[in-house]
Amino acid sequence: MLLSDTEVIDRIFDHIDAKSTDQGSNVWREPVDHYQSQERFDKEIRLLRRLPVPFCPSGALPKRGSYLTRMAAGRSILAVRGADGMVRAFFNVCRHRGMAVADGEGCTKSFVCPYHAWTYSLDGTLKHIPGHEGFPGINKEEHSLKPVVQAKEQGGIVFVAQEEPVSQGALGHMPNLLSSEQRLFDKSEFTDPANWKLVGETSMEGYHIKALHKESFYPYGYNNLNVIETFGPNARVVFPFRRIEKLRAKARHRWRLDGMVTDVYQLFPNAHLTVLSSHSLLIILEPVSPVRTRYEIFRIGNRGVPIEDSVKDASFVKDTGLQEDRNAAISMTQGLNSPANNFMTFGQYEEGAIHFHRHLDNLLNKL
Repeated sequence: MLLSDTEVIDRIFDHIDAKSTDQGSNVWREPVDHYQSQERFDKEIRLLRRLPVPFCPSGALPKRGSYLTRMAAGRSILAVRGADGMVRAFFNVCRHRGMAVADGEGCTKSFVCPYHAWTYSLDGTLKHIPGHEGFPGINKEEHSLKPVVQAKEQGGIVFVAQEEPVSQGALGHMPNLLSSEQRLFDKSEFTDPANWKLVGETSMEGYHIKALHKESFYPYGYNNLNVIETFGPNARVVFPFRRIEKLRAKARHRWRLDGMVTDVYQLFPNAHLTVLSSHSLLIILEPVSPVRTRYEIFRIGNRGVPIEDSVKDASFVKDTGLQEDRNAAISMTQGLNSPANNFMTFGQYEEGAIHFHRHLDNLLNKL
């Protein structure tokens, strides 16, 4: 169970008064080779295929027939909301000659392979073969789209496990972070020359706020002042704004975190949900190689906020902080080739990152 608004605010006020922050009890040293090794990278990809990992927000599939395709752990995956309202996910591969049956996103009543027009229902069933007489004895059931092992909608997010899960990962400890009425208003993707873990680590602690975000975030927030909670392999990192001080003059029963903090929920292993004042971002990090990562970014309106206000908030916030984090991850990836470090050292202020690496190591050892 995560802390309530009042409990989080109490802890923030304690830290402001004591000039302190949440911190762990250990120092962690992560071998630099774990960021560079192709063998380690290949193992991480195998793990991503054997965990239920975030694929998209529920808002990306708003109605029956809505679908989304993208690369996940090196494979093209198709997620679709069926005629029954259920979300299913398939390998985006025609069972005839292997071409992708869908591209991008949209809404449809069926999927027609662009190569030979084999046609599939929303539930993946093969329903039409042009010139079917040329395929005597073919079993249509055996040539339906191949489903992933698990596709589940929970907490407003669609999770996909491509192969038999070694663990329920983030899904086993998933709170209700998003709701069905929260609309998706923007989706983007880009690729950076950076290791996916170095990218992810930038959102796992606030020790770097004053140094890296001196003009973007720090003027409105605090340096190295965070509330950190862990739930299963996941974590929640709370970044308070200075305006939270206004709550001291209000009765405790009126305390609310909305607009007073940035909440970052780390969804193990490769996604995080950032909840801002009027909109949220689900960012999924897709490893491409040890030194390349593709960002899948979904922008979502917050509960109770008119969608036009969410769009304005996204325009106002812009991506300055994200760009600063991207630049840091790219620089660190370039530094991997230097003989300067054998280990990345994580201190007690970086408990969120330590928690991530501890669980990642544990699951990789199970493969």
